Amino acid sequence: MAYLLGWQNKLNSYKSAEELPQTAIPVSVIISARNEFENLGKYLPGILEQKHPEFEVVVINDCSQDGTADLLEEFETKYPHLKIVNVTESRKFKTGKKFALTMGIKAAKYPNLLFTDADCEPLSENWVSRMAAHFENTETEIILGYSPYYKKRGLLNSLIRFETIKTAINYLSSALKGDPYMGVGRNMAYRKELFFSAKGFASHMHILSGDDDLFVNQNATKYNTVVEASPESFVFSEPKTSFGSWFRQKKRHMGAGKLYKGKHKRRLSLDAITGFLFYALFFACLAFKPALFIAFILFVLRWVAQILVYRKQFTTLRGKDFVWYMPIADALYYLYVNVFGLVGSLIKTNQWK
Repeated sequence: MAYLLGWQNKLNSYKSAEELPQTAIPVSVIISARNEFENLGKYLPGILEQKHPEFEVVVINDCSQDGTADLLEEFETKYPHLKIVNVTESRKFKTGKKFALTMGIKAAKYPNLLFTDADCEPLSENWVSRMAAHFENTETEIILGYSPYYKKRGLLNSLIRFETIKTAINYLSSALKGDPYMGVGRNMAYRKELFFSAKGFASHMHILSGDDDLFVNQNATKYNTVVEASPESFVFSEPKTSFGSWFRQKKRHMGAGKLYKGKHKRRLSLDAITGFLFYALFFACLAFKPALFIAFILFVLRWVAQILVYRKQFTTLRGKDFVWYMPIADALYYLYVNVFGLVGSLIKTNQWK
């Protein structure tokens, strides 16, 4: 409850610029793509046609075998600001996505880098401008954005969307409180100079994930990191459609989380454990009549607090449908987080795609 009211509530005080900032800051949009023929054909035009004065789109064709290369060459004839970087098997080391991103960053001609994925679609044509505007401040080195998933039918989609919103509330609120600890590669930006001064992904090349959250965890500070959470800056993404693919994705992400700074691991673990214990004790109390009233009061207090804190946040972050059945979604979330953490730690993941 204290974490909810004292920490996660910070996002409610966030205010974005009402008018689109007029900026000519040059930006290189970086996209790593492996066998993304369908997604690139569907979403890349929306990125290439952004309304920003000066930007390029660098797409790294990471050993694709599905026609991605031909599609990119076709786009290149229509969009002169598209730059293609081809990574072939003969040049590729066993470092997954990080090697491809490093090649793209080296090829970028602008000092400001904006990242997204091949299966992502900006909500507006002003996405680049919204994110780039923060580079006007010379002290800003990292910009954390938000990337919701498309709403579809089914339990899996609800779990993915709810977790994504909860995660966003956590990392955006934390950054606003002066303690940034992660970002998502579907929508974040940083300076090229920072990447090279930090020696890129060298400290965590041995794990598959971490090109986004772990890089932020190691390099973000109270003074060099800002949040951009206006709806115009949102980038939607295609969610996983099977529990298996989702599990493998989450397992990769867990590998990076283990390398977070100690204070961040402790805070996130405490939230996960106390949230699970609350619901476990609540259901246990239902079996004992003397404790029913106390359990009911605590449940109502938590629900009211969630409504007060989350209603605005979930509405803004495209999760309004969760607000009125928050207790059910929240209970499933904490069950999933703890069970997944236990099971996931026993299974090894060897490739990013």
